[in-house]
Amino acid sequence: MRIQLSDHFTYGKLIRFTIPSIAMMIFTSIYGVIDGFFISNFAGKTPFSAINLIMPFLMIAATVGLMFGTGGTAIVAKTFGEGKKEKANQYFSLFVYISFALGVIFAILGIVFIRPVSALLGAEGELLENCVVYGRIILSALPFYVLQLLFQSFFPTAEKPQLGLAVTVFAGITNMVLDAVLVIFLPQEYKLAGAAIATAMSQFVGGVIPLFYFFRKNSSILRLGKTTFDGKAILKACTNGSSEFMSNVSMSIVGMLYNIQLLKYAGENGVAAYGVMMYVSMIFSAAFIGYSIGAAPVISYHNGAQNYKESKGLLRKSLIMIGFFGVGMVVAAEMLKLPLAQIFVGYDAELMTLTVSGFRVFALSFVFMGFAIFGSGFFTALNDGLTSALISFLRTLVFQVAAVLLLPLIWEIDGVWISIVVVEVMAAALSAVFLVVKRKKYHY
Repeated sequence: MRIQLSDHFTYGKLIRFTIPSIAMMIFTSIYGVIDGFFISNFAGKTPFSAINLIMPFLMIAATVGLMFGTGGTAIVAKTFGEGKKEKANQYFSLFVYISFALGVIFAILGIVFIRPVSALLGAEGELLENCVVYGRIILSALPFYVLQLLFQSFFPTAEKPQLGLAVTVFAGITNMVLDAVLVIFLPQEYKLAGAAIATAMSQFVGGVIPLFYFFRKNSSILRLGKTTFDGKAILKACTNGSSEFMSNVSMSIVGMLYNIQLLKYAGENGVAAYGVMMYVSMIFSAAFIGYSIGAAPVISYHNGAQNYKESKGLLRKSLIMIGFFGVGMVVAAEMLKLPLAQIFVGYDAELMTLTVSGFRVFALSFVFMGFAIFGSGFFTALNDGLTSALISFLRTLVFQVAAVLLLPLIWEIDGVWISIVVVEVMAAALSAVFLVVKRKKYHY
């Protein structure tokens, strides 16, 4: 039975509605992990370090899609809740067209400036050349990756979360198959380029299929069509999505800072070890992000319909489930740290030892991570972009920068791993404060 935004959501119905979005985000992360696996094991440690060094910059360029996806979803779903279906579709079309145009502009700028940016991040020699090769190929598909990120948020709003999952799986399979063919069988000097081509093609698939679907007559509540420029709506979407934009930009900037610190305290091995941990973190945090994406249009709809009793129930159920998810993730990460290290860096004993020791500390962050991610997404869904952005800004930039600069001075390389845990504890506490302070204003 099709679940509609206007339904009453029990635990079971909420899980069924959000599971496709959770699976979609996890699968997106997994095929990124597969990419890293092939590069690390078949191209070598230096290419693997190169993609981890340049990836934060590439993610900054793509974040506009996430901003208009999450920020635009809040507007579109609320507008549907108010009963204005035609207006909601005009907003949807506007956000898609604007996102694609910005993706083209950022792709051109990124290709032009990839070399000086890589050098600024500390790359030199072979590491620098690898960053440039990988980065330029990925940037060529950036406009479609922007659309992929945007549509990942809009599929639940269209009441088609399962279709979003199907598109993501197809894009992921494209990446994995091409990785296996291009990275394994190409000559050594072309393996990194092969991995980049595989990723770029998957991003093209992930952006183009939804574009065709929404342009045609379909069974969802959303359809692309004519629209008019609405600066106020664009600004509102940017404000709503500023938390997700800030979160991803900040994480990318902080990722660069982590890499600089790791190069200082542990050299290239530190960057590679951090890369493995970030792959695992991507998968686990993707579950929280996927849940937030899936639940957001439901929260926005009921807020627009002024059904505050349902909104209160959604918040309570979400916090309980996120707590259980977090504990399970810590247990899983502690159990999997050794086999994961062996899969990615088992060819280097020193690097594997560094990765496992970091995991022991790093894994503790998962029990707190989900609360801040959902807290930020919850306020985005309520069209309170300022509160959402403040949570993300402090969590992903201020707390992170302070921790990664100060704690390594005390504990050196261990201070890098400890800083991640400290940040998530502080961010969870901050989210709790805002949820308490804002409860009367939003009637939850």
